[in-house]
Amino acid sequence: MKQPIGSYPHVLVRDDGRAVVSQAGSVLLAETVRRTGLDQAISAALAPWRKPRAVHDPGKILIDLALAVALGGDCLADIAMLRAEPAVFGPVASDPTVSRLIDTLATADEKALNAIRTARHEVRARAWSLAGSQAPDTGGQVIVDLDGVLVVSHSDKQDAAPTWKKTYGHHPLMAFVDHGPGGTGEPVAALLRPGNAGSNTAADHITTARLALAQLPKKYRRGRQTLIRCDSAGGTHEFVSWLAKRGRWLSYSVGMVITQAIHQHVLKIPESAWTPAIETGGEVRDGVWVAELTGDLIEGWPRGMRLIVRRERPYPGAQLRIMDADGMRITCFATNTAGRPIAALELRHRLRARAEDRIRAARATGLRNLPLHDTAQNKVWLEIIQLALDLLAWMPMLALTGKARLWEPRRLRLRLFSAAAQLVTTGRRRILRIARHWPWTGEITAALARLALLPKPG
Repeated sequence: MKQPIGSYPHVLVRDDGRAVVSQAGSVLLAETVRRTGLDQAISAALAPWRKPRAVHDPGKILIDLALAVALGGDCLADIAMLRAEPAVFGPVASDPTVSRLIDTLATADEKALNAIRTARHEVRARAWSLAGSQAPDTGGQVIVDLDGVLVVSHSDKQDAAPTWKKTYGHHPLMAFVDHGPGGTGEPVAALLRPGNAGSNTAADHITTARLALAQLPKKYRRGRQTLIRCDSAGGTHEFVSWLAKRGRWLSYSVGMVITQAIHQHVLKIPESAWTPAIETGGEVRDGVWVAELTGDLIEGWPRGMRLIVRRERPYPGAQLRIMDADGMRITCFATNTAGRPIAALELRHRLRARAEDRIRAARATGLRNLPLHDTAQNKVWLEIIQLALDLLAWMPMLALTGKARLWEPRRLRLRLFSAAAQLVTTGRRRILRIARHWPWTGEITAALARLALLPKPG
């Protein structure tokens, strides 16, 4: 009778392996840094903070931190992942050197942050140019989504406060460029705020929108080709008026709170005025209708504003609110886009939900917690997170195709970045031999081949 041997084979483990590289697939991110010129731009931007006779370049340290976060790190010490592989990532600074740099940049405050943001803007323009038809502005319009994020703090950090969800921490406001149905998205602004910051604070929305616009190519900083989307937290007179201000002329699609006046108008809409909502493929969306509200409701708002209301049959077990009507869930948004059917405008606004995917990706890429104590330090950490998310957006945009372009950070790490390889040195060249049996080796090598075809930065 055979004895059971268990579900998994018994493997002897030893610590004498040589020339083996962990996280070998991360060369995709390193090559993206090289081809976009991000390392050169950040190094030039942080040159004023490089001390005489310093061994490590501040720009290289910051990029190394961004790479560590992109690979799943959530604190400064996780840069050790890169330090363990000098053949792939080069010399990596020690933990004390990294901490001193963060303190130095935090002391410089807005001056250092603006230097990093300016470099990101320059590299973003190059990345979009390299992407060609895969760039987010291919259709002649750039869509920027604004949304708030709650970051829970498990210790007493500067500006941490009780949040509206009865938790304790911070309430950053972020902005993302939507890459459309064929891609993901990239961050363009992150405003760190205390946990008790208001959701509908117009001044914070304006500041975040300014930071976001500054990241876009100059031709998209004003005009109808730039669309700002947000939920009802941005539905204030001050913010909408700022978006529509003469000389700025931005397009907007902003959620609105259902007031008593809107509720009464909805009750008076005749059944014939309701239009079926549509899905992304053009088919009718079952149980959802839209209508446009006019009259005194839009008096006092910017000229050209349209108010569109949506009613939806609630899902089984859904809790109706006092402002819902006739057993239907009611929502509303405002836009200044003319000449398009209201069903198409409602679909465009509904796709703002993709911002939730971007927030989920950000939480998985360093935003689960703010690891430092001072607000100025955590502002630098937010910039590092955005650099990591930029790389996780630019690499698929430039190198991946098909469904792989839609992979979120966790899947990229599991399938691509975690691949192991053997490091071979021959003819003064270093070659990574990725395991042939790994299911996604073909994806990695094909992506590297596409990156290799891109022109090097001048």
